[in-house]
Amino acid sequence: MSKFIAYFRVSTERQGKSGLGLAAQRRKITDFVAGAGRLIAEFCDIQSGKDDSRTELQRAIQLAKRENAKIVIARLDRFSRRVSFIASILEQGIGLVCAEMPNATDFQLHIFAALAQEERRLISERTKAALAEAKRRGKILGSNGRNLAAKNRKAADDFASELREKLGANVLRRSYSEIARHLNDAGITTVTGRKFYPQTVKNYLARATSDFSS
Repeated sequence: MSKFIAYFRVSTERQGKSGLGLAAQRRKITDFVAGAGRLIAEFCDIQSGKDDSRTELQRAIQLAKRENAKIVIARLDRFSRRVSFIASILEQGIGLVCAEMPNATDFQLHIFAALAQEERRLISERTKAALAEAKRRGKILGSNGRNLAAKNRKAADDFASELREKLGANVLRRSYSEIARHLNDAGITTVTGRKFYPQTVKNYLARATSDFSS
């Protein structure tokens, strides 16, 4: 019976928490594995597909080597957006199965990856050309991005102020490392749902101090 390692990827923290995208990937993989073998592990990254050094992806690859298992993905773009990376995995002898097209050969996976990469390049070129034309016509670009950035800054400022009030004077006298440990032990996460590190604490407290002094 074949052994499989499931790999999932979503692009944002919100998708990871809500299950948007993740639920569909899990359903496709579960349906495939049910008739093909057994699942021995699952790994999931919440990160852009542009970066092939993703932590959980690398863990999945190393385990696949040790266990002589195949990596199963829902769609090829969940694994990587680069043909060269997919080719390097296959050249190492690591089996890669796409649940959307389980009968695809290694050669076909190369072709599909190459077509997808070329399509992304063409989309990028069309987008750049459209933006250049809009700019030439005098259209103001980036207003949505600026509004979103302002909204995110306000959310971070509000969170920083609330965090400072929650900590109290006694905790604030501690080192950044101790404060981070205190927050993590209490189950408190950052505004984006991540754990605290000393630098994170320093950044939030600096933001809160700036907010109070303004």
